[in-house]
Amino acid sequence: MTAAALDTALEVVDLVKRYGDRTAVDGLSLAVRAGSVTALLGPNGAGKTTTVEVCEGFRTPDAGTVRVLGGSPAEVRHRVGVMPQGGGGYPSLRAVELLTLFSRFYAHPHDPTALLSLLGLDEVARTPYRRLSGGQQQRLSLAMAVVGRPELVFLDEPTAGLDPQARRATWDLVEALRADGVSVLLTTHLMDEAEHLADDVYVVDHGRVVAHGTVPELTSSTQAFVRFTGPADLDVDDLLRSLGPDCVGKESPAGTYLVEGPEGPTLLAGVTAWCATRGVLPQGLQTRRTLEDVFLDLTGRELRT
Repeated sequence: MTAAALDTALEVVDLVKRYGDRTAVDGLSLAVRAGSVTALLGPNGAGKTTTVEVCEGFRTPDAGTVRVLGGSPAEVRHRVGVMPQGGGGYPSLRAVELLTLFSRFYAHPHDPTALLSLLGLDEVARTPYRRLSGGQQQRLSLAMAVVGRPELVFLDEPTAGLDPQARRATWDLVEALRADGVSVLLTTHLMDEAEHLADDVYVVDHGRVVAHGTVPELTSSTQAFVRFTGPADLDVDDLLRSLGPDCVGKESPAGTYLVEGPEGPTLLAGVTAWCATRGVLPQGLQTRRTLEDVFLDLTGRELRT
């Protein structure tokens, strides 16, 4: 069965994976709709990489089921593209040689030279892999993942370490894949990247899905929302008294203020008026929740190892 005939390119149900006494994935379920980009988000150690490795067929689950393009990961490996973290190229091969080698594993590959040009690698096409910069190796790894015209692509931190131009080129390629009907499962720590690319988002923590939806669904709120930065230790209680009893707010971290209240334009007007009477110039005014706000609310703001 082809990907076009499937509504779901990837289905994970009640996945469990343990390493000794530690449960890395604890009953996780997700689905990637055919022809869509799905972002899998979570802090370090949340179970993202283990989940992806099981879906790719590199690890065996302890419980649960994984269906990839209607079959098991091993059955459809030739129809799947994988971009791991850390490159994976042969050190002495030139970029064009390495991509050409990978292209020969597939029946109808993309033209390696054209793909290198698309990703801005044509000037280093004849440079040995070991002499490429980290960002160039990252882009070449992406090219190797898609050169075989896969129906489903796993992208693990595809823009880590890339400069803004290369990052945008990668986004353009992901969008082109979706336009061609390719399904993409993307892991990233960059919330703006997920907001820009993802049709669906899963947030995981401690091996479980803690939220799922589209970006508008996850970021919607029935409350008005104002965030701004300013001098540390402003009198938040005084600000809230000026806004009325239905408003709440806090300073976190120092110098960053969040105020929520009844829906409507008066909250923003009240916050800016309070700042003006106290000689405070609010910086970076934000009036809607972002995916990063949702992520931090769900997974906490403390650092993870």
